[in-house]
Amino acid sequence: MAISGAGHGSTTPLKDETNMKVRTWTAAALTGLACAGALSGGVAVAQEQYFPTLTYRTGLYATNGIPFANGIADYYKLVNARGGINGVPIIHEECETAYDTARSVECYERLKGRHGGAALFHTLTTGATFALSEKAPVDRIPLVTVGYGRSESADGSVFPWNFPLAGTYWVATDVIVQAIGAREGGLEKLRGKKIALVYHDSPFGKEALPVMQARSKELGFELQLLPVIAASADQKSTWLQVRHAHSDYVVLYGWGAMSATALREAQATGYARDRIYGVWWAGAEPDVRAMGEDAKGYNAITLHHSADRGAPVIQDILEKVHGKGQGTGPRTEVGDVLYMRGVISAALGVEGVRAAQEKFGVGKAMTGEQVRWGLENLNLSREKLDALGFSGMLSPIKTSCKDHVGSRSARIHTWDGRQWVYSTDWFEADKNLLDRLVQETAGRYAREKNITPRTDAECTN
Repeated sequence: MAISGAGHGSTTPLKDETNMKVRTWTAAALTGLACAGALSGGVAVAQEQYFPTLTYRTGLYATNGIPFANGIADYYKLVNARGGINGVPIIHEECETAYDTARSVECYERLKGRHGGAALFHTLTTGATFALSEKAPVDRIPLVTVGYGRSESADGSVFPWNFPLAGTYWVATDVIVQAIGAREGGLEKLRGKKIALVYHDSPFGKEALPVMQARSKELGFELQLLPVIAASADQKSTWLQVRHAHSDYVVLYGWGAMSATALREAQATGYARDRIYGVWWAGAEPDVRAMGEDAKGYNAITLHHSADRGAPVIQDILEKVHGKGQGTGPRTEVGDVLYMRGVISAALGVEGVRAAQEKFGVGKAMTGEQVRWGLENLNLSREKLDALGFSGMLSPIKTSCKDHVGSRSARIHTWDGRQWVYSTDWFEADKNLLDRLVQETAGRYAREKNITPRTDAECTN
């Protein structure tokens, strides 16, 4: 394990040298405000707030993982440039996982107690989130999984330490079905249609199944399930099946090279790209840029946002981070879809800490347990989001002890051959359907794990 300082290439090895790389960033302008801390009795006594992230800048998914991680890192640098979280500077560390679940768990174990203890973890993969969901309650550290992770963890009474903020895969899947229905003239028009689900054969891809199966049964469309082996670069047989079935639409749950490969195979088999709807992890620049005009018309759901280089928060990052030579990656990628995803993920965690400070002490570093309270009491109104620089990018997010998502809104953007453009207004996922699925699945998990769900009396909102 090695620590690399921001702004230079030197490394200081630790005694427990491993093949994992850990990168640490602090803001030089704020280090004078902070003093070194230690973990004592589970209480954070450091004057910095520690945010670790499990990243994958190497491996099969590096092309997508790098801009995602860069957005997170740059937002933390921006917060420090603005003076910290009410004066509390951020220490941010990355641990390289190469998208491997076992390495993610090892990174988590190594980082969780550093610098006074983690405020929260961004796991960045659904597999890691599943693996850590039983560790977080023991360590009392929130897992913030913005747009990924376990969809049933929306139920905070069963999953008090999981926060799939802003939207779950079930939200994404239902909104995609609604968007297809709207295109056909109403959900009732989907009866008799054929919809193929081409999905990454992993916990991530399988998250789409419950909603697609429930909607197929309810609305009467024929569902074709086509899993793609995670490490496979060959989808020829998959898209031949789509063609032979005369599928009216394809829902694509892809990540990394899988998504771009899917679009190339769709082109090769003559399947119209405008009839493909991707999840928000299959709707970024790396998925379409190489194809350019040949991917024109491809649709994907957004996790609230698309690319936005003109957003006030992005202008601040360009001025106060990249403008000072502190940018984490290429300036040209600032504001791209996955970069924005990282910015938003980091921002929601920071606002959880800020909310916790309002209860437990403004200007103090928060413990993981205090941060959990803050994340359960987020109330990001449109006015607050505008003040943070996210005007037009996010719909309001309001969480509670039992609702760890806070929003079920999403919209579609479409690739026009050069850039992503919004092509629909906001949709709201079907609350009744999602609540039923969450209650059934979370309830089953609680019974299997002997968890007693928190009651209203135990929720201190």
